[in-house]
Amino acid sequence: MSHSSDQSYEPVSGMDVPRFAGVATFMRLPLVDLEAADDIDIGLVGIPWDGGTTNRPGPRHGPRQMRDMSAMTRRVHHFHKMVPYELANFADLGDAPVNPADVTDALDRIEGFYAKLTAKGIRPLSAGGDHLCSLPVLRALGKQKPVGMVHFDAHSDLWDSYFGGFKFTHGTPFARAIEEGVLDPKRTVQIGLRGGVYDWEDRDFGAKHGVRMIDIEEFHDLGIDETMRIAREVVGGGETYVSFDIDCLDPAFAPGTGTPEIGGFTNREAQFMLRKLMGLNVIGADVVEVSPPFDPSGYTALNGVTMMWELMCVMARDVANRKA
Repeated sequence: MSHSSDQSYEPVSGMDVPRFAGVATFMRLPLVDLEAADDIDIGLVGIPWDGGTTNRPGPRHGPRQMRDMSAMTRRVHHFHKMVPYELANFADLGDAPVNPADVTDALDRIEGFYAKLTAKGIRPLSAGGDHLCSLPVLRALGKQKPVGMVHFDAHSDLWDSYFGGFKFTHGTPFARAIEEGVLDPKRTVQIGLRGGVYDWEDRDFGAKHGVRMIDIEEFHDLGIDETMRIAREVVGGGETYVSFDIDCLDPAFAPGTGTPEIGGFTNREAQFMLRKLMGLNVIGADVVEVSPPFDPSGYTALNGVTMMWELMCVMARDVANRKA
């Protein structure tokens, strides 16, 4: 498939083809092979892999269900009063290659795919997969210079190891990313942390390296506006990654996830916070830990792709501003 440099991709309209019909792609966008993606600004990618899961597996099935539920997304964002497809060129770039039987090989395969993607100047917006998927993406994006991060999660994912020293799980990606120099801890903010822990190892690691950690209790004291003011202050104007673990939402809104923690965000609170990212230099983002086996209804996946939609608008605005 060949594409001209001025090609503009639009989602298939529900007015032309019913939303329950056709092949499922993210937001009903065209499916474009990465090798032919020479005119894409923002690429939507699935990472169907959960080799880092330590308890309840299933996020490997997340991208497929999220593609299906993304047919519910329409063209115009009512709050921003914008059409992201008019500001940036989007496409579904398919799934990153994975290895379900070998963690190290899977991480290498995913990183290689994202290295090709970033070399083409494409900003990735990914659907996981478990949270270890973020590590190879950050390796590709932060190879030349560490990036900042706004991280929405019930868990810090700053643990060192699991079961006698295994370093790569969905609880360790950001400890590895900081150690490897692809994530700048002093430009990293984590929002929504809660739930019991085994010990204080992750909090000590975060404090040692300068990560700003906002527990759910502090969030409720601060409110959305002040929380996001702090987040924007932490990451500043530099290149920033956004990682959204669906378990930051209360299980009432996201039952389909591997490590649910009660007392989380409503989906509306999460939407409003993501909208406060507008104007930041978001060079990549992900929504992870959607686990369809624990929510066959698709409600969790619908929340996930709605957060992707919010991120699409933030990323499209920045692309347009930098092209202007």
